[in-house]
Amino acid sequence: MKFIDRAEFMLVRVLIGVLRALPPATASNLGGFVARTIGPFLPASSVADANLRAALPELDRAARRRVVRGVWDNLGRTVAELPHLASLRRDTPAGPGFTVINAAVPTRLAAEGGPAVFCSAHIGNWEFLSAAAASCGAPFAGVYRATANKLVDAMIRDMRMAAVGHDQPLFTKGAAGARQAMKHLARGGRLGLLVDQKMNDGIEARLFGLPAMTAPAAAAFALRIRCPVVCGHVERIGPARLRLVVEDPLPLPDSGDLQADIATLTQQINDVLEGWIRARPESWLWLHRRWPKDVVVTTQRKK
Repeated sequence: MKFIDRAEFMLVRVLIGVLRALPPATASNLGGFVARTIGPFLPASSVADANLRAALPELDRAARRRVVRGVWDNLGRTVAELPHLASLRRDTPAGPGFTVINAAVPTRLAAEGGPAVFCSAHIGNWEFLSAAAASCGAPFAGVYRATANKLVDAMIRDMRMAAVGHDQPLFTKGAAGARQAMKHLARGGRLGLLVDQKMNDGIEARLFGLPAMTAPAAAAFALRIRCPVVCGHVERIGPARLRLVVEDPLPLPDSGDLQADIATLTQQINDVLEGWIRARPESWLWLHRRWPKDVVVTTQRKK
């Protein structure tokens, strides 16, 4: 282990310790303040502004600046709330905690047993997705991108597991992880996927009317074993106060052409995500290059 990795781990551990020592709402407010104060001046904010100009051209400059500031606020809160996720309790009347809308869907899937694919996006506090689903008896395995620092990665995994309340499989992104995830589903497991980031070797779907290379894994997995696909996201309704909103299962296309059905279902998922983002644009992570740069530039010129 390199010295720089150990130093980074110690710094992160100190920061996590400071956040954990604070009340959940205070930690959330601190994280939001720091991120929304510094973030708008970082290069990623230019990416977010370009994305907003292309996807939501009706927003003027002032509106885009408010959205970008809100994006940073949400990101800071999500990071700062991570050490406290295990302490959040369901259906608390006020203050830190969470509620579930349409809880009957994951509760029914858990009672019926069998595989299911949960789809979500980097909206609100996405780190709390599995823990919220676990409160309905339907925790799911996940696919994630491991951090380069193994010590930091292990610490983050431990916090995620603590929030869920027990160990759950986590598969790393890539071909090997995809095979493991498919085997998990084939054995009757549930799998959660964040499907909103650009995937260069994915399939082209539309998002905000723009071509967006999209990971087809959620649709491909579900169609191969004909299991339910459920979309849901965690809204932020206050400091360390969250709400899981679960949609009804999507209809599975069955045209006899698997590739066409994968494309159809992938588009259905994108349409659901777009609806969430349009409703609360500041809650989505506009900071990544979701669309090809030439598409964003061309769209801006036309508009």
